[in-house]
Amino acid sequence: MASLSTPPKRRRRAQPRTPNSSSSPSSILASLEPSPTLLPSKKSEFLKLLGVVTIASFVAFSSNYLINFFNNHSTPFCDMDLSLSPSDICIPCPPNGVCHQGKLECTTGYRKLGTLCVEDGDINETAKKLLGSVEAHVCEAYAQNLCEGIGKVWVQEDELWNNIEEMKLMEHYGLDTSVYMLAKGRAFQTVGQLLETRVSSSGVRELKCPDSLVKHYKSASCYIRQWIAAHAIVLVLVCAVLISCLIILLKVQRRRHLSFRAEELYKEVCDILEDTALKSRSVNGEVEPWIVVSWLRDHLLSPRERKNPLLWKKVEELVQEDSRLDRYPKLVKGESKVVWEWQEGVILFSRQVHVFPSC
Repeated sequence: MASLSTPPKRRRRAQPRTPNSSSSPSSILASLEPSPTLLPSKKSEFLKLLGVVTIASFVAFSSNYLINFFNNHSTPFCDMDLSLSPSDICIPCPPNGVCHQGKLECTTGYRKLGTLCVEDGDINETAKKLLGSVEAHVCEAYAQNLCEGIGKVWVQEDELWNNIEEMKLMEHYGLDTSVYMLAKGRAFQTVGQLLETRVSSSGVRELKCPDSLVKHYKSASCYIRQWIAAHAIVLVLVCAVLISCLIILLKVQRRRHLSFRAEELYKEVCDILEDTALKSRSVNGEVEPWIVVSWLRDHLLSPRERKNPLLWKKVEELVQEDSRLDRYPKLVKGESKVVWEWQEGVILFSRQVHVFPSC
């Protein structure tokens, strides 16, 4: 019975749970951050990732280029003789090109470059070489006329082109006839801008090298001759002045040498005459105190100096001015000779007192 009177037990209310640390906002943000293992942490892993990205980019770029390349080339060209509807896809036919059945063919003198027709470089190069040959032929002829008087001033154009064709430039450059003729046509159009032209009385076109261009074809000897001819009067005057100055200089030098040599001979003459006078006194008059001038001259002068009469004349002038020497004529072996003699009193005076030094 007691059990019956016992009140029933009350159930406890479920209390709401307080948010723990795992369900807080900071934990939620931490769960959204990338994992540290997502990006490479080492240098080697970063380089591997960079290599993979580079290869992938290159493959994608190459694939896109190849797709566009084949798509462009697979697109036909618009025919020139057909009117296609706007819905048709085709490439417009470029200038200097002929389009037929979707294909492009460039006219002569042009070559295909993608979807365009550009000028053929071989034709331009050949035209430049032809123009250079024409210029050299005309200017060399004019230069010869100016320098030597044997060349032509005006050259007929027909004759000029014939000479160039005889040189077989077409075979030399390895071109076919059509390309060579196109190059010749371009050179023919340009030659009038480079060279002077005129039409002769017979109706033939003639070419002449301009004066500003012909100077590059003259030789060095030609320039020298023309310069001499243009300045002939000035050169003659300058040469005359130079020759006159040279002659005067040589004369002055010759006179100086003549005076110096005459003084040397004069001293030798004084020494010889003084020694002769002393010997004549020492041997009791057996030796003549005088000397014949001609003998003394031939003894002192060399054969080359004897050809110059001015030298001995200068010596005679110095002897005549010397008061210690006597000059008088004397009969020697039946012939009248001029002799020189050292004065006797001067010898004693010079030897004892030494007032008058010897020569």
